[in-house]
Amino acid sequence: MDRLTAMRVFVTLVDCGTQSATADKLDLSRPVVSRYLAELEEWVGARLMHRTTRKLSLTNAGNETLPRCRQMLELADDMLAAVAMPEDAPQGLLRITASNSFGQAQLMQAMTEYVQRYPGVSIDMLLLDRAVNLIEERIDLAIRISNDLDPNLIARRLSVCRSALCASPAYLQAHGAPRSVAELAHRNCLTHAYYGKSLWHFEMASEPVTVAVSGNLSANDTLSIVQATLAGAGIALLPTYLAAPLLETGQLQTLLPTATPREMNIYAVYASRKHMSTALRSLLDFLAARFSPEPDWDKRQAKRPA
Repeated sequence: MDRLTAMRVFVTLVDCGTQSATADKLDLSRPVVSRYLAELEEWVGARLMHRTTRKLSLTNAGNETLPRCRQMLELADDMLAAVAMPEDAPQGLLRITASNSFGQAQLMQAMTEYVQRYPGVSIDMLLLDRAVNLIEERIDLAIRISNDLDPNLIARRLSVCRSALCASPAYLQAHGAPRSVAELAHRNCLTHAYYGKSLWHFEMASEPVTVAVSGNLSANDTLSIVQATLAGAGIALLPTYLAAPLLETGQLQTLLPTATPREMNIYAVYASRKHMSTALRSLLDFLAARFSPEPDWDKRQAKRPA
């Protein structure tokens, strides 16, 4: 039995939902699809799918086997792509999406450096503070800041996104600094319309702490919240990739140092490894090298004198 092909049939069957759709996608006959599934079940020694005339569903063994099959197929595809990769320099158009704030603060400079290194590649940037359907909008790569990614997409972790609870000196002079996380519930908090609009999450003494927040100003763009914070409108929870230079210059000040805002991961997300272009692969490697696990903007902030 070609075990890799059997795994690919199994994974495609789960994704497509029917044997006929799987057969069409893999250019196989339905009996061949059934045979590969049966042979894979015989190899693992367990039934992987419940079969009825109307639908297919995973057994407990199938749920355990599916992610392992996906991992093995990804490794096999990576190996083949590495061997088959042409020696020519990357070229072509790449459509990239990211949040407006991260795109302006960090990603655009990185893209400038990338196209200078690979002048045969063109970058089309789509900066939006919403999740984009990669397939429908023909996106090659998305930069997403999240701890809850779509499991149907492939993600490569680039770095970590930390946040800073901060306010301007003008706000602190007028209202004073909060003395506890609980006090934030009674302060004017500037919130993002999509992320943390009503709940802010922290860690204190290795324990999670959540506080309900509200305020008279919310926006769907982090850069706008930064401007409002600088103007003294209230307290904000801002990503350090934006806030770090403002904290360095004293334009903003950190609050409640014993409360650590919840961290999120920064991922490069794409739809499929199959037939990945040389340009996309080189961009992934470039971003992974440029955005280290410990971000430069946080390293600079850590070096500030106490």
